[in-house]
Amino acid sequence: MLENQTFLITGIADENSLAMKTAEKILENNGKVVCTGLGVTPFHINLSEKAAGFLNKNYEDFESACKKVLGDDVYTAPLDVTLPESLKFLAEDLKNKNIQLNGFLHAIAMDKTIRNKSVKPMLEVTAEEFNDTMNVSAFSLISLCHALLSNGVLQRGSSIVSLSYIAAEKVSFFPYINMSIAKAALERLTIEMAYELGKNYGIRANAIRFSPYMGSKAGNATLKVEDVERANRLSPLGNALPEDLANEIVHLFRKDIRITGEIRHVDGGFHIMG
Repeated sequence: MLENQTFLITGIADENSLAMKTAEKILENNGKVVCTGLGVTPFHINLSEKAAGFLNKNYEDFESACKKVLGDDVYTAPLDVTLPESLKFLAEDLKNKNIQLNGFLHAIAMDKTIRNKSVKPMLEVTAEEFNDTMNVSAFSLISLCHALLSNGVLQRGSSIVSLSYIAAEKVSFFPYINMSIAKAALERLTIEMAYELGKNYGIRANAIRFSPYMGSKAGNATLKVEDVERANRLSPLGNALPEDLANEIVHLFRKDIRITGEIRHVDGGFHIMG
């Protein structure tokens, strides 16, 4: 289904990440992947010892997981979407290696207002916290698109998929407030990109809202067991599985469809409940 196609997968933290499940499914369908993870880049300046240690550990976990699950030959690279130099370096490296992309998965998010499964009330969120979350979790879709297109790496007719969830639209019992606003922005940007990239490059852009998931490092850091269990009880089909999400992303990555500008739901029907 995805023969002779290569996709950039962002947002892998460990072998249980939703992005990793997608990478696996792409390989199962005869496609290829290149993967980026958060780590120290040549463009990080004056990092504290604590910050450098965190980034190095994160990248070690990412790289180890990629090689274990996807194979020793998989392309991996550190990427900080908040640094234009890092984005340019990645795009130029792919170009120099003659790697042309047929799409990418945007699975990047960060919110410092969530700590120890507790979330700040919106009125206590600072402008810096709000802007940082928006930059990493939403605007990075634009900055990544720009870097890949301006370097001739993202091909005409490509497909872009972004990961979101129901809290982008509705107040939910999940521990997301500030992040929910960023996801709403990500969805709106996805729709704008569907129009702009579709008109200019024939590129499709869609977003998917997925069920609450605690299997990954990110999910386990924010969600509580009762959150996931409640969603599972309310959803007509129960919570969707990572493989359900991966199958939908692979479907959207196919070349022979004209689906774009959609906010799709892979959540067992949770979104239809009152």
